[in-house]
Amino acid sequence: MYLGTRMGNMVDTKGITKKKFTGFSDEEKAAMKERVKELKAEAEAADGEKVLLEKIAEMPEPDRAMGKRIHEIVTKNAPTLTPKTWYGMPAYANKDGKVVCFFQSAHKFKARYATLGFNDTANLDEGNMWPTSFALKKLTSAEEAKIAKLVKKAVS
Repeated sequence: MYLGTRMGNMVDTKGITKKKFTGFSDEEKAAMKERVKELKAEAEAADGEKVLLEKIAEMPEPDRAMGKRIHEIVTKNAPTLTPKTWYGMPAYANKDGKVVCFFQSAHKFKARYATLGFNDTANLDEGNMWPTSFALKKLTSAEEAKIAKLVKKAVS
C-alpha cells in the first residue's frame, strides 16, 4: 500500500521510496523503433514470398514449373533480394524495394515464350549495350546455370 508521493516518487507503508516511472530514454525509444522496423520487414518479406508463390501456383504448365525453378535459383543465388509480386508477376526486389528481376508467364500475355527480365537496378552493364530480358521456352541445366550467373551478377 502506498501512502503518497514525495517529490514525484511513491512512498510505501514501510517508508521506502520507489522511483516513479518517467518514460523511456531516447536510446530505448530508438531501439524499439528499430525493432518495429525489423518486425515489419520480416512480415512483409514473408507476405511477399507467400503472394509470389500463390501467383506461381496459378500459372498453367510449363510456366508454373519454370516459375518455381526460377524462384529457387534466385533465392539461392541472390538471398539479399526480397520476393514480391510486381504487376502480378513474380519479382525480386533489393533492400530499397526496387525490383531487380522478374518472371513473366507466357500465358499472362498470350506470348509464345515466358520472360526473365531485369530492371535498371540490376548490375548487368556491359559497355554501351547489354540484354535485359530473356525468352524462356524450357529450363534445362544450361539455362539454369545462365540464370544463376545473371542473378549473381545483377546483385553484385
